[in-house]
Amino acid sequence: MKQRDRLRIAMQKSGRLTEPALELLNRCGLSFRQSRDKLFCFGEGEPVDLLLVRDDDIPGLIAQGVCDLGIVGRNVLDEFRLTTGRDAAPLNELRPLGFGRCRLSIAVPQELDYQGPQTLEGERIATSYPGLLGEWLRTHAVNASVIMLSGSVEIAPKLGTADAICDLVQSGGTLVANQLREAEVLLESEAVLAGPLTLPIDERGDMLELLLKRLDGVIQVRESRLLLLQTSRSSLEAITRLLPGGPQPTLLAVAGQPDQLMLQALCAGEVSWRQLEEIKKAGAREMYVLPVEKMLA
Repeated sequence: MKQRDRLRIAMQKSGRLTEPALELLNRCGLSFRQSRDKLFCFGEGEPVDLLLVRDDDIPGLIAQGVCDLGIVGRNVLDEFRLTTGRDAAPLNELRPLGFGRCRLSIAVPQELDYQGPQTLEGERIATSYPGLLGEWLRTHAVNASVIMLSGSVEIAPKLGTADAICDLVQSGGTLVANQLREAEVLLESEAVLAGPLTLPIDERGDMLELLLKRLDGVIQVRESRLLLLQTSRSSLEAITRLLPGGPQPTLLAVAGQPDQLMLQALCAGEVSWRQLEEIKKAGAREMYVLPVEKMLA
């Protein structure tokens, strides 16, 4: 295979991960020009290109060396690792990306008295994830039949082709509509950046390292909030104990009020209403929670 000097990322052509993935890459300073067939996006500012494909094809393209990286669901990546032969190149989860969250779960009919994994002994379970389901069954020493379906898994019990299912769940509404209920969670999934265990050591490797640093910065900012408030010096210790995780807050004196302070804190993650109410009880006032657009340490 001809050596490439540009980093190539495989991602879902269309689906729930497509728009969030493009937005994340744009926030990393990457822009693309799409080809006429809408299968390839050429990087205009950096030597990074996109290949738009089916999500199930992404791990294989990385393993074959066609692409250097992939943005794919953890469920797809782990299923590939469990069902691919030893000849395939091993893959690694480089970064969780924080969107496309769902879970791979076993669901059973609502009327079934589910008492744990052994309830499924001898039953038929329909799934699109035979590798992950098979591993779970072996771990719990359950002898059940795995029925492979490529779509519409949730209707299998209604059709009489399965007694339970193993499928992705987001809100759970589809399960309820099909008289099913969630019984076991096998995997918490989200979009991840996947790559080979051995990363390129040429120009692509340099760009990959830069991309990972940018991703870390974008994800950190996306999950951070800036908290501003006023308080008295006497309440400062109590308020500081209640602040969400992050670096030490910045304190500024309030002009003409020597006992008053303006506090600025970078919080790692959301700041809930309950947290704000507790901080207010401790002596804070005029509180503001602001999103962080960019951050350079």
